[in-house]
Amino acid sequence: MAVVDVAPNRQATLVDVRVVGTPNTASIGERLATIDEAIADFFESHRPDHLAVERMFAQNNTPTVVGTAQASGVVIAAAGRRNIPVALLTPSEVKAAVTGNGSADKNQVTAMVTRVLGLDSPPKPADAADAMALAIAHAWRGGLHGRGLDTGKLTSPARPSKFPGATAKNSRPTTPAQRAWLEAERRAR
Repeated sequence: MAVVDVAPNRQATLVDVRVVGTPNTASIGERLATIDEAIADFFESHRPDHLAVERMFAQNNTPTVVGTAQASGVVIAAAGRRNIPVALLTPSEVKAAVTGNGSADKNQVTAMVTRVLGLDSPPKPADAADAMALAIAHAWRGGLHGRGLDTGKLTSPARPSKFPGATAKNSRPTTPAQRAWLEAERRAR
């Protein structure tokens, strides 16, 4: 889960990131309840107006896909209970928005997330970087301004930052991926 503030010029600043873990020995009910409680706490802390969830695709590893789909369902249901609109983004859409290449690998996405957010080091674990990338991608794709909340793959725009000017890195120029995205949007209009 990540909260990212996105300015009108699409510069992004990390506000919060959390990764929810559950023990391998926990039952599916216990795992989903843990996720539900963490999402409720995150929603209470950040009050998102809008969310994005990574769209699932069938893979060879069926148990992983099923578990991820179940967790996504918990997140979507939590948003639904709060009347929060949910957008679904494919991994390729996220990669294209953040790196300019829909086929980018995880290292490329992580490098761009690190650069876009002005982080001192790459986010760990990989799930944190994925959540940040989804929040950034959703905000940039929708031309959203304000706060992006990515709850385990979620995004929330249109909220004023609690941390205006929190880092001098906010003043850096846009990245090549940001410029490419802005140019593609301009041409599409």
